[in-house]
Amino acid sequence: MTSLRLLFPFILTSTALLQAENWPQWRGPRLDGTSKDSGFPVTTEGNVTWQVTLPGSGHASPIVWEDRLFTVAARAENEERVLLCLDRASGKLLWQSTVLKAPPEGIHKLNSLASSTPATDGIYVFTAFLDNTPTEATRQANEGRVIPKGEVPKGTVVISAHDFSGKQVWQVRPGLFSSKHGFCSSPIVFEDKVIVNCDHDGDGYIVALAKADGKELWRIERPNNTRSYCVPLIREIGGRTQMVLSGTMCVTSYDPRTGKLLWIIDGPTEQFVASLVFSDQTGLLYMTGGFPEHHLLAIKPDGSGNVTDTHIVWRTNKGVAYVPSPIVEGGHFLIVSDSGVAHCFDAKSGEILWEERLREHHASLSSAEGRVYFINDFGILRSVKPGKAYELVAESELKEKVFASPALSEGQMFIRGEKSLICLGKRGAKTASR
Repeated sequence: MTSLRLLFPFILTSTALLQAENWPQWRGPRLDGTSKDSGFPVTTEGNVTWQVTLPGSGHASPIVWEDRLFTVAARAENEERVLLCLDRASGKLLWQSTVLKAPPEGIHKLNSLASSTPATDGIYVFTAFLDNTPTEATRQANEGRVIPKGEVPKGTVVISAHDFSGKQVWQVRPGLFSSKHGFCSSPIVFEDKVIVNCDHDGDGYIVALAKADGKELWRIERPNNTRSYCVPLIREIGGRTQMVLSGTMCVTSYDPRTGKLLWIIDGPTEQFVASLVFSDQTGLLYMTGGFPEHHLLAIKPDGSGNVTDTHIVWRTNKGVAYVPSPIVEGGHFLIVSDSGVAHCFDAKSGEILWEERLREHHASLSSAEGRVYFINDFGILRSVKPGKAYELVAESELKEKVFASPALSEGQMFIRGEKSLICLGKRGAKTASR
């Protein structure tokens, strides 16, 4: 009996550890910015566990797997794109591995040469970059082509896998890519696949590669040949697994196991950056975009074929974001525009409950414990409780600019600033029951 009493706390602790969430890819375990862990700080004051300078620049978010953090950076001095591995407890750089060496491509002033967030399955770390070094394939692709003013010649997408020691396991080049804004396509992991969206100013595609060796498993030929940068959302919706994204003049749902098209909505505009989110409470998908027109749609996800005229539940042109991805928290849909105006909607009806000006904003929203985190371009962190009125829980400063979205895990928040990676909070909080 005594031994059982001694063992019982260990069993409880082990169960709690198993429940804790990693943050393994763009926008976390559910690709929607939400964490089910608890104990997160609401302010920077007294909560900076460590802050370290990163060797290189970039807007890619950090990802978390147990005791390790990963992100990518561009080192201008030697034209390298590198994968970085840091110790979670201290922020110490454990290793850096050169993924690609190539001249810098042309980018938008708000983009970087390392904007694609890596992904991991706990065995390998997957990265995506653009190589614009001229090759025979790119020469043939650009031969005889009249390149519009402001556009750039086609480069090559480079997808790589490294193990947790930094050794490259495989590297493939699934196709060409061209955009005057540069590259920003984050890989995501689904079952045995790495999936990368490569919408661009050309023959756009989405490709699924085998995690083990990079072999191509399926390819989607995208319509309309228009640049977009959306990371797909994969969820169990309506009794089927759906991979949904906006981009290249449409909103589409595919079967992520085969690449088969499930449904499509035409438009509502040309270009998109923000990912979609889904509400279990309303059963609706929410899309925001883009350029040149601004639309926000609530979509029923149970259709087949072209559902443009039948499955849009509500739409508005107010509060639309182009770059920052939105979030659903409870019965509320929250979003912030690039110019920094935040809106909270009733997720079911589309009614605007409040709006608040927060200054320019490009980091996507995240949430935990019923709170939503906003981090604007100037490094102002706001913790907000969704409701019928704007309720600010706390506001504090990170003291450097921020364009990357945060990672949340076990009560800690990891934020990539313009020069450094910042850890807020103490590790140890586990998955909340909710």
